Parts: sequence; C-alpha cells; structure tokens
Amino acid sequence: MITNALSSLWAEPRATDAPERVSRDWVLVGVLMVTALLEGVFWDDVVWRPVATIVAVGLAPVLLWRRTHPLACVVVAFGTATTLGLASLLGGAQSAGLNTMIYILVFVYALVRWGSGRETVIGLAVVAVAAVFGSVTDYAGPTELFGGFAVLAAAAAGGAAFRYRAESWRRALDQSRSQERVGLARELHDIVAHHVSAIAVQAQAGQAMAAQRPEAALEALVVIEGEASRTLAEMRAMVRVLRDGAPAQYAPQPGVADLVSLARRAPVPVVDVSLPPDLDDLPPQVDAAVYRLAQEALTNALRHARNASRVEIRVVEGEGRLRLHVTDDGQIDPGRPVNHGFGLLGMTERVQLLGGTLRAGPAAERGWAVDAELPTGAGR
Repeated sequence: MITNALSSLWAEPRATDAPERVSRDWVLVGVLMVTALLEGVFWDDVVWRPVATIVAVGLAPVLLWRRTHPLACVVVAFGTATTLGLASLLGGAQSAGLNTMIYILVFVYALVRWGSGRETVIGLAVVAVAAVFGSVTDYAGPTELFGGFAVLAAAAAGGAAFRYRAESWRRALDQSRSQERVGLARELHDIVAHHVSAIAVQAQAGQAMAAQRPEAALEALVVIEGEASRTLAEMRAMVRVLRDGAPAQYAPQPGVADLVSLARRAPVPVVDVSLPPDLDDLPPQVDAAVYRLAQEALTNALRHARNASRVEIRVVEGEGRLRLHVTDDGQIDPGRPVNHGFGLLGMTERVQLLGGTLRAGPAAERGWAVDAELPTGAGR
C-alpha cells in the first residue's frame, strides 16, 4: 500500500490551474524587499549585516517564479540559506540572516500547492536536509527545534490542503459538465428522433397520395426538406456544445406552452393538444421536462403505432401536480414484447429526477398510453 501511494505521488502531475504571475505577487515582492532593507539597516544585532541584507533582498524576487518553477525556487532559496549558515559557521559567527527571510516558507507552500509529485518529493527532501543542517549548526533547544519543524510542516500541509480543495472543486465541475453533456446527448436524441419520425410520416403520406394527387407529393417533399433542415441545424448546434472548449449558445428551452406547435390536422395521424389555461408559474425544470416528455411520446407514437388515426396530448394541472397524458388509437400486437429503448429510459430518468411518476404501456382499450405526473411545488 505504501509503495502504491509513493508511486502515485511520484507520478502526480502539476496543478493545472497555476497562474503564472499576478499583480499581488509584485506587491508582495516589493513589500518584502523594503522590509528586508529596513531591517538590515536599522535592526540591531544583525550578523554579517551587508551579506544578510543582500541575501534577503535578492531572494525576494524569486517568489515571482514560485508557481511555474516551484522546485527550482525551493532549491535556490533553501540552498542559499544553507550556504549562508555554513559560511557563518566556518567564519566562527552566529547564524546569519534576517527575520524577514521567514518568507522562504512561501516556497514550501508553493512547492506542495503547484508542483508535480516528483518535484514535491525532491523539494521536500531538500527542505528537510536544510532544516536538519540548520538545527545542527544553530541548536537552541528542543522547543525551538520542534517548533521550527512544525512551522515547515504547517506550510507544506497548507499547500496540500489548498491543492486538494482546488482538485475537489475541479472534479466536481468536471462531473457536473459530464452530467450536463449526458443531458444534452439525450436532448439531441429527442430532437433528431422527433424530426426523423415526422420526415418518415411525410414520406409515407407523399408516397401513398402520389398517384391520385401529385401536388400532395410535392407538398410532402417541401415539408420533408424543412424538417431535414431544422434537424441538421439543431443537431449541429448541439454537437458544437458537446465538443470540448466550444462556446455554448443557449436558446430558450421549450415548455408546456410550446406543445401547441406539435398539433396538426394532416397528415394522419392527427395530433390534438389540450392545455390548461394558466401555466405561468410552473417551475422551469418541470416546464421543460413536460415538453420533452410529450415530444418523445409523440415521436414513439408516430414511429411505432400501427394504423393510428389520432394522437392526443393532454396536460392537466391540480393539487400541486402536473399530469401529462399522451395516447394514440393504433393497434398493439399482443405477442410483440415491449422495447424499453433509450427514449423511454430517458423519459423515466427525467421524471424520477423531478420526483414524479411515469407509466408507459398499452392502453385499456386500444393503442399506447404514456402517463406522467410531476410535482409543481404548489397547490393551486
């Protein structure tokens, strides 16, 4: 298990959302340089004042590259600090450095927050070596020793925590986008299936009437051309949305009031639509779902109902529920098994997600019936 964890950490890529440089970085560097300079000039008991001041001021600009080159920045910062400590030890002086150089903890945070797994392991090893060396050469008691290591661990833990939080947020967004893409794919299926079914019905009607009324066949061809053009346009728009990185241009979602556009008197089967008078206060998700459910049910009726002369779409509202009834008078073959395809599964998922119920099957007398009931959130 430990080996797998280390292998996974070693193979961890860099964080993908690392900004190269922002305005606050320049402000931070400027403040640190001024602070280090003032401390080096005015603070008492500074060992190797010129050298310590130059090192503290000179290391501050390295912070500008801490996100894009975290390992290199850690090596430079802690290597310089270790070199300065070694030089002071060989020179017989106390540990040289300014209090302002506490900012090197930012490099530890940035290493864990933005670096790859390999960079994190190597960089933390460099930090550990530098910390052990500093503790040996400038030992001031167990309290300071454990306190120093605790501060280093806190900086690394802070970077890990913020990285985990960012990764969790990114995964949540990716999951949300994936679910949205599944929904869009279902929308694409519903749209294309509806239009293709209408095309097939028009083609059959034109073929049947071509001998008696040639002009009716031409009218059917015109309708087929229009349906095909709309299908291609809607399919291309949906595919553009499904592509990664493509800008999405959203049109208003059709709702219950748009069901009247599905009504028709010819060709057979006739489609009748009956709606309640007031539907202004429906929740948007219910409004859109009812339209898609009716569209899919009508598509199935046009495609599968045999010898159907009439399809009825009826919406009833009351007691905080919205009920959709779609029936046809086609013939049902008792020996033919019911095919629960993608369309019916999509309808079931829509209804269940909204806390409703769906029944689809042969009607009591003749034909097929789809009954959906959705909560509207208010009893009116």
